[in-house]
Amino acid sequence: MLKKRKVIITGAGYGIGKEIVKGCLNEGASVIACDINGNSLNNLSLAMDSRNVLYTYQLDVSKYEAVTKFFDYIEAEHSDVDCLVNNAGIYLAKNILDYQADEMDKVLDINVKGFIYFSQMFGKKLLEEKRKGIIINMSSVSGMEGSSDAIYGLSKAAILGLTKSCAMNFSPYIRVNAVAPTMVNTTMMGIIPDWRKEEYLSHQLINTPVLPEDVAETVVFLLSDKAKHYTGATFDINNGGYLR
Repeated sequence: MLKKRKVIITGAGYGIGKEIVKGCLNEGASVIACDINGNSLNNLSLAMDSRNVLYTYQLDVSKYEAVTKFFDYIEAEHSDVDCLVNNAGIYLAKNILDYQADEMDKVLDINVKGFIYFSQMFGKKLLEEKRKGIIINMSSVSGMEGSSDAIYGLSKAAILGLTKSCAMNFSPYIRVNAVAPTMVNTTMMGIIPDWRKEEYLSHQLINTPVLPEDVAETVVFLLSDKAKHYTGATFDINNGGYLR
């Protein structure tokens, strides 16, 4: 489904990001995997089939200068890139009453500004070249239904607005969509409060847990030509737990 695609994926070293890397490679794409953790990137490379075309790049998505340097690398080494998956994120599982100012900054810098920086530089490149491209933004059900961690919920709601606005600003060249999963079986689930987990699960119409690979399959679809008529949309993956 993704032959001839070249995809940048942030937060690629673990969890959902790692599965998106696998899914893209399995469908024939080349991937530039970005993560702040160098060990995670090394492990990712070791885990992939040697036939796959995978490049890794360590950076902090919340640092504008680092993202600028990354896109200099892209221009020099991967100028044919045509897809971006904004996935890097952080969840502190804190009540808003307990947040310190530096913690608020950290969440918003990574979960919102990182998406903005990558979208801006990717969008500018492709629009200047008048080339077709695709951006997928990883949001969350908590961005629509609220979160026990209000700062996290705020950040994921912001991504939905960014998605719609970029879909408008980048048309007709770049399709921009969001994916909004419910709780997914990753390490993050271990720090979600039990009462919130129970609330999520009690609403679901399908009782099969959502796995990282399930989210990756949706991302792969949105990166493919099968999704050529979708832009500015949000794709829920929540087992029917929240019907809109």
